Amino acid sequence: MTARDAANCAALLPALTATAVRAALLVRGLAGTVDVHRKRDGSPVTAADLAAQASIRDDFARIAPALPFVSEEQAEDEAPRIGGGSYALIDPLDGTREFIAGHDEYAINIAIMTQDSPILGIVAAPALGLLWRGIVGRGAERMTFAADGKLAPPQPIQSRKPPRDLVVIVSRSHLDARTQAYLANLPGARTMACGSAIKFGRVAEGSADLYPRLGPVRDWDAAAGHALVEAAGGRVTTPEGDPLRYGTAGRLIAGFVASGDRTRSPASSSA
Repeated sequence: MTARDAANCAALLPALTATAVRAALLVRGLAGTVDVHRKRDGSPVTAADLAAQASIRDDFARIAPALPFVSEEQAEDEAPRIGGGSYALIDPLDGTREFIAGHDEYAINIAIMTQDSPILGIVAAPALGLLWRGIVGRGAERMTFAADGKLAPPQPIQSRKPPRDLVVIVSRSHLDARTQAYLANLPGARTMACGSAIKFGRVAEGSADLYPRLGPVRDWDAAAGHALVEAAGGRVTTPEGDPLRYGTAGRLIAGFVASGDRTRSPASSSA
């Protein structure tokens, strides 16, 4: 499989943006009519997860039929077969718990991976009508979309070096003891709680400075946001400051820190 570079991804970006918006409107239309089931690992899945996955997969079959497709809900039933090169990595509904609870903080994540590194990322927030997109090395943008799917013109975004008052955005549903210890080493930092990959969007646009997630996550939870933050000028690493490893046997990442400041060392602030 041929690896896709930034130029190839740029050619796909408008169509994939439309794909994300279509899935976002589909999910938003299913809010409040939740039929919850449990997957083998105990995590919830709804009709919205499955409908969004089907919509995105159909679009990829049309837009980029040769690109292998890996999705959270697909991986439940079949082991992804990736033979190197590039592939799509999808979370059709990130923040299912927030969606079930009636909160607005859920997202759709679309990433393109090259040699197990994210190069393109799109994070759409259906209930907020917001979408962030970026290509590593080519910049990032924020857009809004209306109920009819019409997109406003994109606005360039850039992450920021933190001011005196550090803003740290944390998970609303997964704030574990290790992350709390990390926060204790950041005196004076202001915390914001948020659900799903929207947190990556906030770091990319400069409204938050750090996003530590020190518990395990799946590849599809992080990849789109990772590409977005890198495209906006920040970085995403392990808590020790090393590159993240995607594509492991369990598609599991032990933890990460997303920073708007590329020069900042996550290890210097960890517990």
